Amino acid sequence: MDPQLLKGALSAGLLSFPVTHFDADFRFDRAGYEAHVGWLGGFEAAVLFAAGGTGEFFSLTPAEVPQVVRAAKAVAGSTPIVSGCGYGTHIAVEIARGAEAAGADGILLLPPYLMTAEQAGLYAHVKAVCDAVGIGVIVYNRDNAVLSADTIARLCDVCPNLVGFKDGHGQVDLVLEITRWMGGRLAYIGGMPTHEVFAAPYFSAGVTTYSSAVFNFVPELAQRFYRALRDGDTATTDALLRDFYYPLLAIRNRGKGYAVSIIKAGLAVLGRSAGPVRPPLTDLKPEEMVQLRDLLARHAEVLAPA
Repeated sequence: MDPQLLKGALSAGLLSFPVTHFDADFRFDRAGYEAHVGWLGGFEAAVLFAAGGTGEFFSLTPAEVPQVVRAAKAVAGSTPIVSGCGYGTHIAVEIARGAEAAGADGILLLPPYLMTAEQAGLYAHVKAVCDAVGIGVIVYNRDNAVLSADTIARLCDVCPNLVGFKDGHGQVDLVLEITRWMGGRLAYIGGMPTHEVFAAPYFSAGVTTYSSAVFNFVPELAQRFYRALRDGDTATTDALLRDFYYPLLAIRNRGKGYAVSIIKAGLAVLGRSAGPVRPPLTDLKPEEMVQLRDLLARHAEVLAPA
């Protein structure tokens, strides 16, 4: 996909990250994954991100990422597929090229592994990935890779295929500075964990779309919240936050790494299991599964599509 077409798609609607399916031995379950991505394709996600954060990119090998991308592309139809990418610069370049060869429409560049770095190093890292591929690149501001507005502007000057900025850092004043400075040069994406609870202030800052993890198992509910946010329907967004998202967060916050685990658990409750999470993540405990099942039972009207 032409980078500018990807930029338009990223701004056109709700985004999501399909979980990556594994069998009992933690091997990639392509058939299960394709069935899941094909199912999600019926709920009007503007772009799907294969092997992203919710897709356990951090537990996939560089060779597995293109496998996941190919599987997603095989069933996604006209929905663009963006591939996760990360680690150190040389590994990230290898993954980006492999994802492009597998048919990815774009790259989401996650923070490099572990190390913090100066702005000059982050600039070189992002530029190397952009230079390595012809498809669009989205940079993910989060954790140990928080680019300044000046660094983003410099990258935009030299990387025409840098088309998106995703924020999972939560520093709204920095987001405001970047959106005001760069204007329509980039697509702006919210990327906080369970971003729906942060969506309103980000929307005011010019971030009009986001990636929804819960879209994996309650796509109708996720789209209802997104439409209400875009329409200024605060009665609906407040009710969904109160009745669904905050109770979900209470379960998620019971364990480290549960931001991913609870999404796979939600699918298991619906009878659409994606298999276990790979170590070092852990699955929800039995009592937490009961709590999640009770929460979803109170929203039975959105479970029918499963």
